[in-house]
Amino acid sequence: MIKFKKPSDYTKYRLLEMIPGILTWTTFALAIGLSFVKPLWVIYFIIVYDLLWLTRVVYLQFYLIISFRRFKTAEKINWLERCSGHERWRDIFHLVMLPTYQEGIEVLRTTFESLKNINYPLDRFIVVLATEEKDQERARENAAIIQKEYGDKFFKLLVTEHPANLPGEVAGKGANSAWAGRKAKGFIDAQNIPYENIIVSSFDIDTCVHREYFGYLTNMYLTNPNPTHTSYQPVPLFNNNIWDSPALMRVVANGTTFWLMTEQLRPERLFTFSSHSMSFKALVDVDFWQSDIVTEDSRIFLQCFLEYDGNYKVTPMYIPVSMDTVSGSNLWESLKNQYKQQRRWAWGVEHFPYMLWFFSKNKTIPWQKKIRYIWNLGEGMYSWATAPILIFLLGRLPLAVARAQQETSSLAQNAPYVLEMLMVAAMIGLFLMAVFSTFLLPPRPKQIKRAKFIEMIIQWVLFPITMIVFGSLPAIDAQTKLMLGKYLGFQVTKKVRK
Repeated sequence: MIKFKKPSDYTKYRLLEMIPGILTWTTFALAIGLSFVKPLWVIYFIIVYDLLWLTRVVYLQFYLIISFRRFKTAEKINWLERCSGHERWRDIFHLVMLPTYQEGIEVLRTTFESLKNINYPLDRFIVVLATEEKDQERARENAAIIQKEYGDKFFKLLVTEHPANLPGEVAGKGANSAWAGRKAKGFIDAQNIPYENIIVSSFDIDTCVHREYFGYLTNMYLTNPNPTHTSYQPVPLFNNNIWDSPALMRVVANGTTFWLMTEQLRPERLFTFSSHSMSFKALVDVDFWQSDIVTEDSRIFLQCFLEYDGNYKVTPMYIPVSMDTVSGSNLWESLKNQYKQQRRWAWGVEHFPYMLWFFSKNKTIPWQKKIRYIWNLGEGMYSWATAPILIFLLGRLPLAVARAQQETSSLAQNAPYVLEMLMVAAMIGLFLMAVFSTFLLPPRPKQIKRAKFIEMIIQWVLFPITMIVFGSLPAIDAQTKLMLGKYLGFQVTKKVRK
């Protein structure tokens, strides 16, 4: 929790929180207003804007292809053999954090089965099942089952119970993980294990690791010249239940995966996201995850970045983890769950004022780094909220106004054809994503017909809809709430298995 020395500091911070929302709503206001006053100006802007986005789509496709090839190469390597060539590899322990709230036993079993089947010695693992007092009855029953079935598989299986309604906390994954992390620290101290010899992996409870994940991670840690000052970020494949999820949810899930795959090749843009790994020493140095925010998974990177005066980064991993596609008991519930998940991710905009505030107070971090991270986050959140609406909706408004005003300039007459050509060119990128998505699919269950593959291709025609409904709208929602001081609580995405 940020503690302000004087009331004026709080006012200044609130003004910083308002910046993203003000920029977004000003953009929409100008786009609509100028469409009626100066439609030709807006037409020029939309064409240039679409060209810039087409350029971005093209180079992102190249990043996607390169990243995809690296994933396929890494998956074929026996990483345990590689890391066992390091003399210190047996000194390394893995602390796996698994916070859970209201999940059924079938979700927990799937996660623990994936851990049990990895290509790595399980006696090097301390696994923490972090439960919540608010879900006490279900949590204790599930914990007893997991202890019975998997308690003897690892060096240690700890079960923690996070107390409800602790002062100064936002109930959610961050508060639970911080509580469980401190409990794990007590056990680690009792075992006299050096913090530098522990890699902590903070996973969502539905995270199923690749068989080679921990061998790959250990090898990266041992070969990194400064392993304590970096986080290790895999790409999540949202495919645990993808064959059963609705088409809209599959498109959103794959779109997220593809974006993150392209980011892997631009590590200067990376923040930690969802499931990730890092040094336990770094985690202790920053006193664990913040327990009063929603987006603790990415904030932990900024905590370390500030703690080490900018000497901290995110290292991409080319071994994936598998997670659940958003689903529900029916289509409407799935749609609501998807929107809430995207809004929670978009709440990462809360890092924007945090960076501006604390970067200004840290005089050691190079100003180039400060500007780069502020720009990457700020531009990303701004584009997330505005780009789909400008491209697919507001871009048509000045054309309609120009026709209504009987504008006869060649630009006004030809603009619809130019925009149509740009959209057709962009569809090439959409086709590539459709093809790539089939290569990332898990094996088809026997009860699923082969014709489902065709649906998996055709579903990408829904992409423009998902960009607006599950892209722009939740991002605008999050930025508007932050602008108005209506802070978002942590909403757990419901896990549904058939």
